[in-house]
Amino acid sequence: MTPEPNPPFAFPHRHLLGIAGLSPTDIEGLLASAEKAVALSRQVEKKKATLRGRTQINLFFEASTRTQSSFEIAGKRLGADVMNMSVASSSLKKGETVLDTAATLNAMRPDIIVVRHHAAGAVALLAQKVDCSVVNAGDGAHEHPTQALLDALTIKRSKGRIAGLKVAICGDVLHSRVARSNIILLNALGAEVRVVAPSTLLPDGVERLGVSAFRNMHDGLDGVDVVMMLRLQLERMHGSYVPSVKEYFARFGLDAAKLAHAKPDAVVMHPGPMNRGVEIASEVADGPRSLIRDQVEMGVAVRMAVLEALARHLPNA
Repeated sequence: MTPEPNPPFAFPHRHLLGIAGLSPTDIEGLLASAEKAVALSRQVEKKKATLRGRTQINLFFEASTRTQSSFEIAGKRLGADVMNMSVASSSLKKGETVLDTAATLNAMRPDIIVVRHHAAGAVALLAQKVDCSVVNAGDGAHEHPTQALLDALTIKRSKGRIAGLKVAICGDVLHSRVARSNIILLNALGAEVRVVAPSTLLPDGVERLGVSAFRNMHDGLDGVDVVMMLRLQLERMHGSYVPSVKEYFARFGLDAAKLAHAKPDAVVMHPGPMNRGVEIASEVADGPRSLIRDQVEMGVAVRMAVLEALARHLPNA
């Protein structure tokens, strides 16, 4: 039998729980698949039959319009039957545990469950209790793998590569699952990663993650290719991490003056939702070097690639 000229990418994992544990080959394979999904999503006919007959449940214990809608569109473009589970009105509000919910959903025989949870490790625990594939859509301050993948795709399409680039991740690194997943992925693909934040928003021993830590924007942005801003996660803060929002913006918010320390062709990113005038000035967010809207488009493509990759592990009987 003649082999396929371009055999489909063989993702070796049943779940996507984090970037940790993925090889550079796994990551590059997902990014290549996502490139094809970008092209498909720009056509008039956007549908594929990869997940036809399959059921995808989006189980979000934390609200996230952007991520949930992105997974919903991705699933529907692949032909899946998609159900968004409203946790706010579910049995969880009546005292049901996460594991009870997992058992209940498992009895409905879904094929893929996309989970966002406020506690680190909760998604991995749930994955042990169900028979289907599970995608981590963000768990506490642990990981957010599809965000890191879409960020990598955005960078690669803009810069043509990731290896050798200098990337500064700025802001609330301490509470950010986006930062952690991006650090792991960018290091795996050969980028030079910096984190820039006040001392109160840097994890202890952050350098052990393979990054250089800076405590002011002037030095942190010097000569970088990519500036990735993070949302100030006030809802996760129990105590005084910054003196005031106004002071935080003055020292760590990205404006034109601070961006001038980066390379002249440096690009700007933000995972959203943005707090304008807190993490980033509107002149930068809406400026010609901003890739923030590109990130949203890449989000659907990456999630299509992930769902397709996991679909190859689903039983056909």
